Amino acid sequence: MLLTSCNNKMSNKTKGSFGYDLIFLQKHDSLIVLKSGEAQIIISPKYQAKVFTSTADGEEGMSFGWINYKAFDATTDPHMNAYGGENRLWLGPEGGKFSLFFPKDSKMEFANWKTPAAFDTGPWQLLTHDDVSVSLIKNMQLVNYAGTQLNISVKRNISIIDRQLINSLLNIASNTDVKAVGYKTENILTNSGNEAWTDSTGMPCLWNLDMFNPSDSTIIVIPYSSTDTAKPATTDYFGEIPAERIKFQNSTLFFKADGKMRGKLGIHPVCARNIAGSYDAAHKVLTIALFDIDNNAKYLNQEWNTTKLPFSGDAVNAYNDGPLSTGGQLGPFYELESVSPAAFLQPGKSITHHHSVFHFIGDEKGLDAIARKLLGVSLKEIEGVLK
Repeated sequence: MLLTSCNNKMSNKTKGSFGYDLIFLQKHDSLIVLKSGEAQIIISPKYQAKVFTSTADGEEGMSFGWINYKAFDATTDPHMNAYGGENRLWLGPEGGKFSLFFPKDSKMEFANWKTPAAFDTGPWQLLTHDDVSVSLIKNMQLVNYAGTQLNISVKRNISIIDRQLINSLLNIASNTDVKAVGYKTENILTNSGNEAWTDSTGMPCLWNLDMFNPSDSTIIVIPYSSTDTAKPATTDYFGEIPAERIKFQNSTLFFKADGKMRGKLGIHPVCARNIAGSYDAAHKVLTIALFDIDNNAKYLNQEWNTTKLPFSGDAVNAYNDGPLSTGGQLGPFYELESVSPAAFLQPGKSITHHHSVFHFIGDEKGLDAIARKLLGVSLKEIEGVLK
């Protein structure tokens, strides 16, 4: 009866709306919905403490997160269960000599790649919540590629940000013609074991990944700092990204996010800034991610090889989904990602990584002013750069 009721309610909602996704997700978990006026976000303890999606305009407003509807009733996948979610927390590194995704001494290829259940399918414990914030925790034991057992505790504090504070935090002007939703996540990783994490044992890092819906007009925008480095980014995680899909211009990287060709890139720590974004011209949505960056820290290599130096990884990543060589496709979606430095931690010590997400939708003139202020480029530049 409950399922029938949910299905009836969904039929009254437009697919792609926040209300549609809320009703769908309520069939699978007791959700937590944080609200600030018409702005809302959905958090799921059962599904790894994800922020599944958000809206700037109530239940009838656009749902900003990518949700993989078919995954919820599918057979458990041994490699990864992609439920979606516009902000999820993984632990890295994915590849390299301290990988958490490959068994010790195995060849780094897809057949051996597996997302640890602790942050792939396992639920989190709800500690506290109110109308605007929630706190969750997960204890886990993982074994890395070096054979080290890591005893880990991870806490997530998530809170929605009201519009006045959004304007203040981002130093942008108030504009009633632009609707907004914003939230911040505080991610705390603790060494709960009895052994220190060193460059011999290996260690994890915190890894925030934001999954959004692509369109033919969506462009990822990542400002970076100019240095003597010949190339500020790694662009061949899954093969070199074709030139027509990526461009470096005036200390800004532009990357096509249409969900039609698989590619991943990463900004080197020395060049990285604490901001990334995207603009979907078709739906007039400007997305901004803010996160912690330490330009002098060691970041773990996440590539699927053990030959690259283990602390030569990237600090900011972006991913565009596309068809797999074996056929089929996971999404489509695209991602903005940030990672913490390698967690060199003594027993009982912690590392914290902050990652916040903001969506703006509405009047193009207002969106243009925000894009210029935060990303340093106009909407016209974003729309025309890869044409």
